[in-house]
Amino acid sequence: MSSAAMATKVHPTAVVDPRAQLAGGVEIGPYAVIGPEVVIGRGSRIGPHVVIDGRVRLGERNRIFPGACIGLEPQDLKYNGASTEVVLGDDNTIRECVTINRATHEGEQTLLGSGNLLMAYSHIGHNCQLGDRIVIANGVAVAGHVVIGDRAVIGGVLGIHQFVHIGKLAMVGGMSRVDRDVPPFMMIEGHPGRIRGLNKIGLRRSGIAQNDSGAQMRQLQEVWTLLYRRRRVFSEALAEALALPLLPPAEELCRFLQASIGPGRRGPLPAQR
Repeated sequence: MSSAAMATKVHPTAVVDPRAQLAGGVEIGPYAVIGPEVVIGRGSRIGPHVVIDGRVRLGERNRIFPGACIGLEPQDLKYNGASTEVVLGDDNTIRECVTINRATHEGEQTLLGSGNLLMAYSHIGHNCQLGDRIVIANGVAVAGHVVIGDRAVIGGVLGIHQFVHIGKLAMVGGMSRVDRDVPPFMMIEGHPGRIRGLNKIGLRRSGIAQNDSGAQMRQLQEVWTLLYRRRRVFSEALAEALALPLLPPAEELCRFLQASIGPGRRGPLPAQR
């Protein structure tokens, strides 16, 4: 690619600190504000009225839409001015008026992987850790220290309680109340949120449902039945499941649940009866 094609373009009304690091092909729109500790990767596009300040590292080809604010101080009364940061991977789409706060304590990070879509007016709190290819719909408020696994889908207009973990390929219905952990591969919905079943469409799209001639999917269904449909003491059912020769998806589910019922976690959401 020619050097002209990869030239950095900064609108004359934008305010870009001379210490900010902008890679080739970066575009900065009208009235955007870029702080001194910001690093923006190749080919990223920063829209009008975007504010990126504090220690922020953006990967390549990110698209930040108008009004988004990334890297500002956490909304945490414990914050005392510590040097913390926000780190984003590549190919993320951050829509209008999204806010992503940096972490609270010295040396900590708020992390967002690659290929994610954060729709308008969603908020990512301090110290959150998000994986790859996640979809977060409009108006979602993600509190501090939340962990969201790869390819999870979060419906619109809901809140996620601090310290909650949401597993890989989970699907959360819009306007649900998410105050406990959401296991991987599950669908949850309701106020309060309840597990409704396996996310079969997501599993099929991911290819898991077809792996090993469908054996992985069949075992996930068997483990789901053991855990949630036999009216057993949950810890006993989980121990029985963990004693089985588990294939990778079922093992990931059981290990997530094992950690969720351990110290320092909020515990998993129950299933709808």
